[in-house]
Amino acid sequence: MLKTAVVILNWNGIKFLKQYIPSLIDFSSTQTEIYVIDNASTDESISYLQTNFPQIKVIINKENYGFAKGYNEGLKHIDAEYYCLLNSDVEVSSHWDDAIITYMDQHPEVAVCQPKLLSFFHKDEFEYAGASGGFIDKYGYPFCRGRLFSTIEKDCAQYDDITEVFWATGACMFVRGKVFWELGGLDDDFFTHMEEIDFCWRIKNAGYKVMCFPDSVVYHYGGGTLAMGSPKKTFYNFRNNLIMLYKNLPTNRLLPVFSLRFIYDIVAALRFLLDSGVNDFMAVFNAHIAFIKTIKQSHLKRKKIQTSSAIVSKMYKKNITVQYFIFKRKKFSDLNPNDFV
Repeated sequence: MLKTAVVILNWNGIKFLKQYIPSLIDFSSTQTEIYVIDNASTDESISYLQTNFPQIKVIINKENYGFAKGYNEGLKHIDAEYYCLLNSDVEVSSHWDDAIITYMDQHPEVAVCQPKLLSFFHKDEFEYAGASGGFIDKYGYPFCRGRLFSTIEKDCAQYDDITEVFWATGACMFVRGKVFWELGGLDDDFFTHMEEIDFCWRIKNAGYKVMCFPDSVVYHYGGGTLAMGSPKKTFYNFRNNLIMLYKNLPTNRLLPVFSLRFIYDIVAALRFLLDSGVNDFMAVFNAHIAFIKTIKQSHLKRKKIQTSSAIVSKMYKKNITVQYFIFKRKKFSDLNPNDFV
C-alpha cells in the first residue's frame, strides 16, 4: 500500500497539466506518488503526460463521469493510506503534502484535511473555493474563513491556526483511504459541485473530524471547469445543496429548514434576475424541480447515513445571508464564534 497518492482528475485540461505538473513533481514528498485520472479527454492530455512525465500513472475512465464518479471510478485502482484529491489548476508549494500527512498521522480522529487555499493570481488573497476552511449555516449555505459570498479577504495570517471546519475544499482535499471507502466515496449523482461538502458532512456523521491545516499552502487558478456566473454552475450548486441537506440533516430539522430554505431560494433567484439575468434565475427553479425528482433516491441514501438529533460540529447556527446582507458582516472574523455549534 502506498503512503500517499496525489490524484488529479482531468478532462481536456492539458493547459493546466502543462502549467502545474512541474511544480507538483518538484515539491511533493518522496513518499507521494502522482496519478492522473482522465475523464475521457478529447485533447492531447494523455499523450502529453506519457511523453513528458512517464513517472505519473494515468488511469483512463470510459467516459466523462464528472467530479464525483470520476474520482470514485479512478480511485478503485489506487491502494493508498491517504488520497489527496487535487484539482489540475492548483500550484503547490514546498512541504505542502508531508506537513499535512504528518499531522493526520498524529491525529487519527481526523479523516479529512485541507491546506490554506490562496489565489493563483493574487497570492496575498484567499481563493473563493476553500480559503482557510469551509463552513455552512443551518440552511446549508456555504462560506469560508476568508470568503463570505463575494467578499474575499487578503491573507494577513488572521486564519493561520489549525482548526476544525465543516468542510474541506475539493480543490485540494486529503482524506484517509480507508474512511473514503467505508463511506462509499463521493456521491456519484452530484456529478459536480457540493460533493465535497456532502462527503465531509457524512464524515462528521460517522464521528470523524474535518480540519484546515494552514501551515500548508497551495494556489488555486479557479473556474477551470465551470466558470463563476455560469447558469449550469448555479443549477448544480442549488440542486446538490438541497440533496445534501435532505440526506444529512437530523429528522427534527428537515421541515423547519426546508420550509424557510424555499423562501430564501426565491429571494436568491430574484437577486440573480436583477444581477445576472434570466438564465441564473431559471437555474434556481430548475434545481428545485430536479431535487424533487431525486427525493426517492435521496431517501434511500439518507437511511444509510447515521444521523442523530444533534447538529454536527462547526455548523453556523444563524443565517449567513442575513448576517452578510442585512447586518453587513462581511468577514468571517465579524461572526460571533459562539454562533458555531
